[in-house]
Amino acid sequence: MQSIVFATGNPNKISEVSQLLEGKIEIRGLKDIGCDEVLPETSPTIAANASEKAWYVHNNYKVDCFSEDTGLEVDALNGEPGVYSARYAGPAHDDEANMSLLLANMKGEEDRRARFHTVISLIIDGKEHQFEGTVEGQIIHHKKGNQGFGYDPVFMPDGFNRTFAQMSAEEKSSISHRGQAVRKLVAFLKTKV
Repeated sequence: MQSIVFATGNPNKISEVSQLLEGKIEIRGLKDIGCDEVLPETSPTIAANASEKAWYVHNNYKVDCFSEDTGLEVDALNGEPGVYSARYAGPAHDDEANMSLLLANMKGEEDRRARFHTVISLIIDGKEHQFEGTVEGQIIHHKKGNQGFGYDPVFMPDGFNRTFAQMSAEEKSSISHRGQAVRKLVAFLKTKV
């Protein structure tokens, strides 16, 4: 079976993508290639960060790979946390601290509109391809649910009365930003196997 490296150390993300690939391609993480350094994320946009991480892994480990970057963009906060979503409350990538800061910053805000935006950068055969996904929704006032990760307990997608954290992994993947981008990635990868 063909394998490709997902430039992440987050087992939740690896699992989410592996499910969508239905066993057609093996997904390996950074640990599987002996990469334990923090990947660079110095770019001002989600797309550029995804590209930066993928090229770093490709150039340093000589593997075909893909990287994703995701941001939560909140209208009332002028698009924050955006590119800083994972480290909104500091460099520790602490989901609880990030959610607490977001809810504190949203206190008193009537406009709760927000969206998750994902960009995947795939580098295969020395060429880069990008795939995007976006899901619109709103930030609720209190955390609900215990599935998922990141901001899932405070994000309710349009058309639903439950947060991402109240959905099964399959249900979330069927509508999520990452799910959309991964399905585009999968369709492309299937042309390569």
